[in-house]
Amino acid sequence: MIRRTVFQALPLAAALMLAGLTACRPAAAASDVVRLPAPTVDAMKAAQGDETAVLAGGCFWGIEAVFEHVKGVHKVVSGYSGGNADTASYEQVSDGGTGHAESVRIQFDPKQVSYGTLLQVFFSVALDPTELNRQGPDSGTQYRSVIFYGNDDQKKIATSYIAQLTGAKSFPAPIVTQVVPLRAFYPAEAYHQHYFSEHPDNPYIVYNDAPKVAHLKQLFPALYQPDQQAVEVQLH
Repeated sequence: MIRRTVFQALPLAAALMLAGLTACRPAAAASDVVRLPAPTVDAMKAAQGDETAVLAGGCFWGIEAVFEHVKGVHKVVSGYSGGNADTASYEQVSDGGTGHAESVRIQFDPKQVSYGTLLQVFFSVALDPTELNRQGPDSGTQYRSVIFYGNDDQKKIATSYIAQLTGAKSFPAPIVTQVVPLRAFYPAEAYHQHYFSEHPDNPYIVYNDAPKVAHLKQLFPALYQPDQQAVEVQLH
C-alpha cells in the first residue's frame, strides 16, 4: 500500500513519478472529464438556515478542497464517519480496522445549492465511484466512497441519483458508493483541515487533488468560487 505520507517525504518529481506508477486511476486529462447530468430527484429548500451533507471518497484533503470551492457552501470539515468515537484518530483510522471512512462534513445553504447538486459535483469530479475501498494510490476501507445521509430526503435523493447514473451507464463499471445513515461525524486533527490551501505544493496535492478543483472550475463554472479567506470576528 502506498500512503500519502510517502509522497510528502519525496521531492516533487520523484513523487509525481511514483504517483503515476502506483495510482489505480491517474488524474484524468481535462478532455476526459465529463459533467454528469443533474439528479432528476432533488430539492431546493426555502427554509432558513444551513443544512449538512457528509460524504466520503478517498483522502479527505481532495474532497474538502472541491467543496470549499462550491458556491453556497459555507464550511467544510475533514473528519471520520462510520466508526466509534474512541477510534476517531488519524493513526487508528489509517490502519483500516476502525470502520471509519475519511469523510467531510459540508455546511451549505440549500437556497443557493441543492443537496442533489452537491452529489452531482461529488460524482463528476471528486472521486471515481467504481473503485472499491480505494481512490487513486490510497487503498483500504478507510478510503471507501460513502454517502452518509442525514434524513429521508437525502437518502431518497442519493439512492435515486445512483439509480439514474446506473441506468444511463454513466460509468464503465458498477457504482460501489455506499448510502448509509449518518451516525456521527468526528472532526479530524487540526493539521488536516484546509490541507489543500495550506500545502498547495505538496506532491500528493499536486498530482491527486489539484486536478479535481480544476475540473470543478471547468465543468461547473457557475458554481465555482475561488479560495475563501477565513475571517475571525473578535467579540468585545
